[in-house]
Amino acid sequence: MAEGPRTTTNGHGLEELFELLRIRSVSSDGKHPAELREAADWVSRLIGDARVVEGYGNPIVDGLIPASADGAPTVVAYGHYDVQAPGPRELWLSDPFEPEVRDQWLYARGASDDKGNFYALLRSALDLAAEGNLPVNVRVLADGEEEIGGHSVLDYLETIPEQLDAAVIFDGGMADAETPAITNGLRGLVGFQVKVTSADKELHSGLYGGVAADAVRDLMTVLSAVIGTPDILAAGVSPPSDSELAGWKTLRSGAEMLADGGARPTDGTAAEEFYVRTGARPSLTVHSVAAGDPTLHKTSISPYALASLSLRLAPGQDPAPMAVELERLLRDACPAHAELELTPWSSGEPALVPPDDPILRAGAAAIERATGVAPLTVRSGGSIPIMAALVARGTPTVLSGFGSAEDNIHSPNERIRLRNLEWAHASARELFLEFGTAIRDGSPAGA
Repeated sequence: MAEGPRTTTNGHGLEELFELLRIRSVSSDGKHPAELREAADWVSRLIGDARVVEGYGNPIVDGLIPASADGAPTVVAYGHYDVQAPGPRELWLSDPFEPEVRDQWLYARGASDDKGNFYALLRSALDLAAEGNLPVNVRVLADGEEEIGGHSVLDYLETIPEQLDAAVIFDGGMADAETPAITNGLRGLVGFQVKVTSADKELHSGLYGGVAADAVRDLMTVLSAVIGTPDILAAGVSPPSDSELAGWKTLRSGAEMLADGGARPTDGTAAEEFYVRTGARPSLTVHSVAAGDPTLHKTSISPYALASLSLRLAPGQDPAPMAVELERLLRDACPAHAELELTPWSSGEPALVPPDDPILRAGAAAIERATGVAPLTVRSGGSIPIMAALVARGTPTVLSGFGSAEDNIHSPNERIRLRNLEWAHASARELFLEFGTAIRDGSPAGA
């Protein structure tokens, strides 16, 4: 049975968040430009001193929640208002765009990724400002392309000349259901759409099999040059520190992580090396292949074959030369009789903030004070391009968030635990307070 809106620990009812969750701001299907603008307008109105910027792609929100005193440092609070498409309605227990609270969980598309977490940042900064206790200027940046890997906010960030002393992003996850985390490293990304053409038209395999070039086989030859050969694409990798390695040993085992994801290890040491491989090494994935129709009994030779692949880049690697190297390997493997077309993806930089950075230490102190649980420092195998862009311009960034593996992000019945929303509000409040001291002194208060 659905429950009514609850009150979070910061004193605000959930109805304000429900307003944002009701907006169908789906970016992945290209069918909701009006709703994307509606969500951007909603965020802008909440901030007050903000504008919606057009011309970079989906609308960008740029706003300022001013500090309570002059001369304060500036902290970026980033989040995204776009969400993934909900998928089949019948797989949801309730309307994905009509938030419901059931059994201490809030259900809605975007509840965890990222509207619920981003709202906590905004609401906490606004509350501190209303009290006269906000020690930093909070520069809010929000975009509507995170779910599609867009670069709009990165392009816009390049136009901002002002100094940005630190940043906080609540778009990460917890280490486990009871332990918060700060993500200090992310992987970057390069990739290609691949097309191999080996004939002018479809051919009868009885008449031409064994003498005519086969696009499917040629595609397999091309892909085999880069699959399962991680060392040839490892140039520039920054190895993890001893403190990071020690911290990763306290996390859930790789075997448990694989089992929870319904995954099988690729080899005998994959589970043991789970965190090193996903956080500190590159990995190549073939996402899809296509040729002909495998559901039919059709004895023909396909004239062309398609694939989509990406290379996740470890911290320390540079996307531009790695894309060149990946392309070289693919082209060198292509048989002389075949034509290879490569359409590049948008690339993403990896990011790394040293675990002993004062801003990360400040973030850890704040989150522990808010939740009563010391957060773990982790790396993620995923990519959040704006973190890399901020770090590259010298802005240390705390990437955290209070989503968990139970939240069904990108899946039907997305949700977030009400307790975790309360932790997000409390942690955001303490982070802004802590940043005021940490940026001024170069160390967390009480450290």
